Amino acid sequence: MKEKITGSEALMRALQAEGVKTIFGYPGGSIMPVYDALYDYTRGEKKAFDHILVRHEQGATHAAEGYARVSGEVGVALVTSGPGATNTLTGIADAMLDSTPIVMIAGQVPIGALGTDAFQEVDLVGVAQPISKWSYQIRHAEDIAWAVSRAFYIARSGRPGPVVLDFPKNAQTELVEFEPQKVDFVRSYIAYPQLDEESVKEAADLINNAKKPLALVGQGVELGNAQEELKEFLEKADIPAGRTMLGLSALPSNHPLNVGMLGMHGNYAPNLKEQQCDVLIAIGMRFSDRVTGSLKTYAKQAKVIHLDIDKSEIDKNVKTSVAVVADCKESLPAITALLNKNDHKEWKESFKALAENERIKVIEPAIHPKEGPLLMGEVVNVVAEATKGDAILVTDVGQNQLFATRYFKFNQKRSICTSGGLGTMGYAMPAAIGATFVTDRTVICFMGDGGFQMNIQELGTIMENKSPVKMILLNNNYLGNVRQWQDMFWRKRKSFTRMLNPRYEMIAKGYGIPYEVVTDRNTLHTAVDRMLATKGPFILECAIKEDDNVLPMTPPGMNVDDMMLEMKAN
Repeated sequence: MKEKITGSEALMRALQAEGVKTIFGYPGGSIMPVYDALYDYTRGEKKAFDHILVRHEQGATHAAEGYARVSGEVGVALVTSGPGATNTLTGIADAMLDSTPIVMIAGQVPIGALGTDAFQEVDLVGVAQPISKWSYQIRHAEDIAWAVSRAFYIARSGRPGPVVLDFPKNAQTELVEFEPQKVDFVRSYIAYPQLDEESVKEAADLINNAKKPLALVGQGVELGNAQEELKEFLEKADIPAGRTMLGLSALPSNHPLNVGMLGMHGNYAPNLKEQQCDVLIAIGMRFSDRVTGSLKTYAKQAKVIHLDIDKSEIDKNVKTSVAVVADCKESLPAITALLNKNDHKEWKESFKALAENERIKVIEPAIHPKEGPLLMGEVVNVVAEATKGDAILVTDVGQNQLFATRYFKFNQKRSICTSGGLGTMGYAMPAAIGATFVTDRTVICFMGDGGFQMNIQELGTIMENKSPVKMILLNNNYLGNVRQWQDMFWRKRKSFTRMLNPRYEMIAKGYGIPYEVVTDRNTLHTAVDRMLATKGPFILECAIKEDDNVLPMTPPGMNVDDMMLEMKAN
């Protein structure tokens, strides 16, 4: 007769079978049997996992996201029912929009109590279904092996995303004969579409005949581990490439074909050239409104080739001429094999005047100001130069995100963690914590004073684990991005965007985290050097000019051609 174990023990063994090493979690009543089983799996001979006790369940999901984004593996969060589960919903939605593979496991009341409004009962499957790849309730212990394997397969395969497992307490305590399962097929779910050779040929023909091709590189290249395939493709056909915010580290910053960042606050040249190219090649990106501006006028002159693993993205926002639906690690080399060796010298040269205009009017004043208060751009630039393109960048949301992504540098793949689709303030600190558990590289975390305070309790997680997160607090006493929009579009009526902030030095002292404040640019370089030389975590607060603005900018709803290099207030 086979050994019988509890459902909680079965969950531990199922997670082991999936190669899980780290779990971010927060215990509670409805998940207590699992935590009791976890006790033995985090110490002694059975030790299989590191469990990181976060200070809020939202922090668990963002930490799992950071872990997943840097490692390429599935991040895992473990919480209790009711408010514990609902606190994770922001992180689940964030992971869904940014295609981040996480599995969130939540306790639930016993199935006999479902529907009775029992203490801390919430219909998690119903709530999470629209914002996850799969949401499932494990009602009996005998379903654990299958459900966990299926969850990890769905989360990591195809276009990655979040999976939610709702785990009633009765299933945690029931006895079961456990046999690990390996799910690698789900009926009606085609994770990896078959590459269509005719589409490949059509795409190659368009590119071979293009005079002004432009590639748009998205996070799909990172998710598909196709960074080398991308370089071979671009270099053979000599195609300039713009990168989306989430795709920034898919191509090294110093690559000669990299022409900058796309989007509302991206670089001037690639944004304007989208409106002049004759063939637009979108690779693993979703034509977000932040990239396209008004769809009525976006790239109407161009033939559009769209490479994506997710068929639902094709023609969703931008009408394509050729769609190549497949993993870009497969589709890129297939197209490259049919490309002619090309030289688009004149087309590439045409980017330079626009780039120089941006450098003179925007970049130099932002990163090398001659007087006045500190600027966000110069702080980012100093940190970028000190880390030499080898650090991992984690940002919060707002001006700190936009300045950081504009001026940071990347030499290595999987080097950026930021909330793109959902724009989640409070994302950065827990995501940075998660990143530290899968890399020895320096983790740089830029935050504004607003986002820093949204998950400030995770300083406790940093304190307990001595997580080596280098936190740069860009403090301008405002919700800076909203303030900028108020100045530009709302007649400078700063409605509830100014913040009365605490003394961060005292907060850092309370958590035992080294801290320094910079108010003078003459001390900025030495402060950054001290931060980077300090073992473990560090908070560097920088007193930033209150009305510092992110430029260039394409006003919301306007055409990409309308990108502004200077502020125009209404």
